[in-house]
Amino acid sequence: MPLGTIGQETPPFFRQGLSAPAKLALCSILALLLMVSDLRWGITQPLRAVLSVFLYPLQLLALAPIQGVRKTADFFTSRDSVQREAALAREKALVQSAKALQVDQLLHENQRLRAMLDIRERRGLSARGAQVIYMAADPYSRKLILDQGALQGLSAGSPVMDELGIVGQITRAHPFVSELTLITDRDHAIPILNTRNGLRGVAYGDSEGSDMLELRYLATNADIQEGDLLSTSGIDGVFPPGLPVARVVKVERRSESIFARILCQPIALTQGVRHVMVISPTGAALPDRPSVESEPLVKRGTRK
Repeated sequence: MPLGTIGQETPPFFRQGLSAPAKLALCSILALLLMVSDLRWGITQPLRAVLSVFLYPLQLLALAPIQGVRKTADFFTSRDSVQREAALAREKALVQSAKALQVDQLLHENQRLRAMLDIRERRGLSARGAQVIYMAADPYSRKLILDQGALQGLSAGSPVMDELGIVGQITRAHPFVSELTLITDRDHAIPILNTRNGLRGVAYGDSEGSDMLELRYLATNADIQEGDLLSTSGIDGVFPPGLPVARVVKVERRSESIFARILCQPIALTQGVRHVMVISPTGAALPDRPSVESEPLVKRGTRK
């Protein structure tokens, strides 16, 4: 190559072709034509479908971390919500269970109160309702404290019963409270009548401390059997006659003793009783005893 030609022509490596503005105008025109053609005839729809097929795995791969984070958050959120709902459900169940127990208890108490009122109406008893406050602190006695006292008309000696039978007897009447001695107390005694054959006796609280009654001083050949119902005899002028007291559960006829050992189960709820009925003693309604004229005593050794 002659030296005079050097620098007159641009080497092929540095040729730029169209200028930048021309390229921009050309690409803009092509893009505009492509958009118009796609909008009118949809020529790029097949190309989009093919590209979507190839790009779908890439999209899933790109979304996998986000989906994982969302699922993890949803898992912990749902677990917490389920735990909260379970806790609320347990609380509601406990509340409903407590309410159901209260309703059952109120229905039971209502039935017992109605039964006591029915007994009072049928037998024409003069009685007053009372509620047990607590049990006396003495562990060697069977005594309860009632919420009624002398100011409400209660007096010592008044019989006390529930809807089933005799519970005990008022032994002390304070102004606002009263002391109820149960028939199972070892120091309590009550005259009874065997409803099967009319046999009379006296039932005492069991001296061994059990919640039983013991029918004492009956001969071994006395006509008494297990299952006999014992009621109040009424001869003491305190307890109205015919009220259930106990049922014979055990009869021991011992050869070394002239008396039988007879154990009886109280009919009334001596344990767990809450509402009772205090009856006026029948002695107030009994007529006075006839007066006996005293005869002059004859001194020994004197003659008329």
